[in-house]
Amino acid sequence: MALRYAAFLLLLFCTAYSHPFRGTAGHSPFVQDPEEEWERMTTAVGNEVDDTLSPQNKLFMGASTDGSSTSQAKLVPKYLVASFSEDKVKDFKPGMGAGPLPNWASKMLLKTATTSPTVAASPQLVEILCHVDRLYIRVRKEIFKTNNAHKYLKFGTCPVNHGTTEHYYFLYLLTADCGFEKESTADYRYVGSVLTYNPTTPVLREMPFEIPMQCKYPRLFHSYKVGFHPKLQGGEIFKSLESHKSPHSKTMFTLTFQNALGFDVTGAQSYNLGETMYFQAKQLSNSGNRIYINKCFMTASRNPTSSPKYMVIDNYGCMVDGMMTDQSVFISGTSKLVLRFSVVAAIFKNMASASSSSQQLYMHCDLSMGPLVPTESSKTCNYDLATKTWKELYGSDSVCTCCDSTCHSIKSKAKNMISSKSWTIDLSNKDGHDKDDKFYPRMKLSDADVLVDNSNKAEHTDFLQNWGKD
Repeated sequence: MALRYAAFLLLLFCTAYSHPFRGTAGHSPFVQDPEEEWERMTTAVGNEVDDTLSPQNKLFMGASTDGSSTSQAKLVPKYLVASFSEDKVKDFKPGMGAGPLPNWASKMLLKTATTSPTVAASPQLVEILCHVDRLYIRVRKEIFKTNNAHKYLKFGTCPVNHGTTEHYYFLYLLTADCGFEKESTADYRYVGSVLTYNPTTPVLREMPFEIPMQCKYPRLFHSYKVGFHPKLQGGEIFKSLESHKSPHSKTMFTLTFQNALGFDVTGAQSYNLGETMYFQAKQLSNSGNRIYINKCFMTASRNPTSSPKYMVIDNYGCMVDGMMTDQSVFISGTSKLVLRFSVVAAIFKNMASASSSSQQLYMHCDLSMGPLVPTESSKTCNYDLATKTWKELYGSDSVCTCCDSTCHSIKSKAKNMISSKSWTIDLSNKDGHDKDDKFYPRMKLSDADVLVDNSNKAEHTDFLQNWGKD
C-alpha cells in the first residue's frame, strides 16, 4: 500500500514538472511541448515569408521529370516599384484577347533578387515570434541566477505560461488580455508590449530590466498596379437647396472675440498676460427667449474634455472667476439674445516655462435658451467684490444666492457646447520686467484635473487665501 502511495506521488510530481507554467484558457493556445510549438510556428512563419517569393527548388509546370536537366523557378523580388514612360504604360492597359509580354517588361519582372550571405548567429537570449493570430516570446534561463525568476518575469500583464530546461516561454494569442499596445500606420500594424523583470525579493541577484518588444504586420501587399485606368461615366445629379431642418433641431450658437467697444474681432488673437479679453455668445435665430451661459472654461487644447481646465462660469450662470478679479464680469446690452462677458488673460501654471514665449488657449461654453425672467437654473450672475454678494444682470438678485452653494436644475438641459477660436498669451519680455524674474501666472493648479470645477464659495475663498502660500 505504501509503495502504491509513493508511486502516485511520483506521478503527480512528474506531471507538475512537465507543465509548470500552464496558461489559462483563452489566454494561450493549448501546448504540450513549448519547444516543439516554437519550432512549428517558426517553420510556419518562414513558409509564409517564402511564399512571397517564387520557390527555388520546385519545377515549373510542364517541366521534364525524366531525370534530364530541368528549369528551376527564379528568385524574384517580393515587389518592385517602377516608373514608366507613357508609351510603356500602354502595354499594361487591358484589352481584348491575349498577347505576349514585351521584352522590357519580362526583364524587369524576372529580375533576380539579390541575396545576402547568411552568417551563423549566436543563440539569442530573448526572442520574439510573430504570427497572424499569436505572439510568442522565449527567454533563456541562463541570464538568471535564481530558479524562480519566472515569478517576476512578465510580458505586459501576462506571466510566463510555459517553461523548459533552457527557456521561459510566453505563448499567447493576440486576443489575450496582456495589455498589448496596438498602433496602425498607413502601411503597418504594430502589436507589442514591454518584457519586464522586476524581482520583489529583499536582495537582487540580477538587475531588473525592461525590454520593449513589438510585432510588425504589413497592412498592404504590393502588386503591379499600372494596368487599370477606369473612366468614370455618369449623368447630372440635382439636389434641392431648400433646408429640411426639423423645427425641433438644436438651436445654433456662436462664441466670438470682441473688443472693449463691442465690435467683433477677426483673425489671430494675441493678448498680454493680465489683459482684459472680451467674448460674445449669440443665438443665430430669434426665438424670443433669453440666452444663458451654464458654464464656461478654458483649456490648452481644442478638445473640451482635455485637462487641465480652468472654470470661468459655473453653477448655471455664476461668474466664479469674478471672485478673483473684478475684470471677469457679464456685460449688459440691448438684446437678450446676445450675452457679452470679459475675463483676464491668464495661462496655466504647470505649462509655463522659461523657454516658452507664448501659450495657446481655448474657451468652451455650454449655452442654452431660457425664459426672460431668470431662475436658479437660468441666470446671469456677477460677483461684487466690494459687497461680496451676487447680482443678476437683468433680474432679481435672489436667483443668485445659490451661487454660494449648488444650483439645481429642475429639468435636464440640452447640451450646446461650443468652442471659441484659439488665442495666444504672449509671454515675451514686453512689460519691462527682467526675463530672469520669477513668473507666477494668475491661476493656480491643484492636484485635480479641474482647477475650479466647483461653484462652492468656501472652496473658492480657500483658493484665494492659499494662493500665496504655495
